[in-house]
Amino acid sequence: MTDSRIVRTALAEDFEQAMRLYSELAGDSQIDLGPDGRQLWHDVLAHPGTSVYCVEQAGQIAAVTTLHVLPNTTYKGRPYALIENVVTLRRFHKQGAGRLLMEHVIDEAWQQDCYKIMLLTGQLAGARGFYERLGFSADEKYGMTLRRIPVRQKTR
Repeated sequence: MTDSRIVRTALAEDFEQAMRLYSELAGDSQIDLGPDGRQLWHDVLAHPGTSVYCVEQAGQIAAVTTLHVLPNTTYKGRPYALIENVVTLRRFHKQGAGRLLMEHVIDEAWQQDCYKIMLLTGQLAGARGFYERLGFSADEKYGMTLRRIPVRQKTR
C-alpha cells in the first residue's frame, strides 16, 4: 500500500480543518470560527519567520503544527526555533502522521540553520515519550510558563 500522506505548508483555505484540530488541542472555547478567527489564521500564516505545516491524508488534514524561527544575538546570530500547537486528529493517532510532520518541521528548522529547537508539551497530554523518541530531551533546561488563560484539562 502506498502512503498517501503529504506534508505541506498550510493555506488560508485550510482554516476550518485546522480549527478542528486546534479544538482537540485547546478545546472549543479557545477557538474562534468566525471572521476574527479567520483573520487570526491569516495573520499567523503571514507572520515573518512563522510557518504552519500540516499532514494531508486522503484530502483531509490529519496533523498540524506551527514552526517559529526567531532571530537571535547569541550563537553568532544563528536563529532558534520554537514548535507550537502540535496536534494530530485522534482518529489518526498511532499511524505515523505526527512523526512525519515533526520530522519535516525539525528538518526545516535545521535547514534554516537554527542552533536549537524548543517545544513545550503539557504534563497531562501524554506526549512526552513521543517527543523523546524524536530526540527531544528535558535534561538540559526547564520549560516554564506564565499563563493568563487556565491550563486545559486532560480530555483523553
